[in-house]
Amino acid sequence: MKEKVSCIYLIPVTLGDCELEKVLPSYNLEIIRSLEYFVVENLRSARRFLKKCDRSIVIDDLNFAELNEHTRREQVDALLKPAEEGHDIGVISEAGCPAVADPGADLVAVAQRKGFKVVPLVGPSSILMSLMGSGFNGQNFAFNGYLPVDREARLAKMHEMERRIRHESQTQIFIETPYRNNRLIAEMAKSLPASLLLCVASDITGGRESIISRPLSWWAKASYDYDKIPSIFLLYKQ
Repeated sequence: MKEKVSCIYLIPVTLGDCELEKVLPSYNLEIIRSLEYFVVENLRSARRFLKKCDRSIVIDDLNFAELNEHTRREQVDALLKPAEEGHDIGVISEAGCPAVADPGADLVAVAQRKGFKVVPLVGPSSILMSLMGSGFNGQNFAFNGYLPVDREARLAKMHEMERRIRHESQTQIFIETPYRNNRLIAEMAKSLPASLLLCVASDITGGRESIISRPLSWWAKASYDYDKIPSIFLLYKQ
């Protein structure tokens, strides 16, 4: 009889305060109800998410381990101990898809090396959804994460992205700490060519969702307020 291989389920989470049915298939909920072990980025938000999935879930009967930016690489192996004992594990990010711009990638790398079955479940990704709605090149794109905080390093990164857009026709995707969103848009409008296209995808799947692609010349004169609203930024050429 073939021995069962433990599964590592990558469970997407809602991006904001929206109805589960809008972004998560019922199959995800079936998987969640079947699990006893979870590796999560944030314990509090994960518990809240699971209770939202099914109020009958008894949170205190579940086993949680945290994996975040403070987790050392040598600690990651131990998080898979339940899988080594034959249990399936659910991986939950704070928002969106685990292992995409997320520390869960370290756990998946170890799970692959150890031969566990990795199962990514369907759910919302602000990176992909913003690209879908931007009208920019979806054949060739790069996600740059956060831009540098230092002004000179940030400007250098912006100009590097501009070169890649011009020479490789590559869409550039990046994020910013929400309270600096307005400042970043103004800085791009001032520092980059006016003809370059900027898409601001804000509050994806949420009640204030907005996806707007316009030249930087338009953004330089526009009235907007994206501060404190989770947003994704994309640059491309006309």
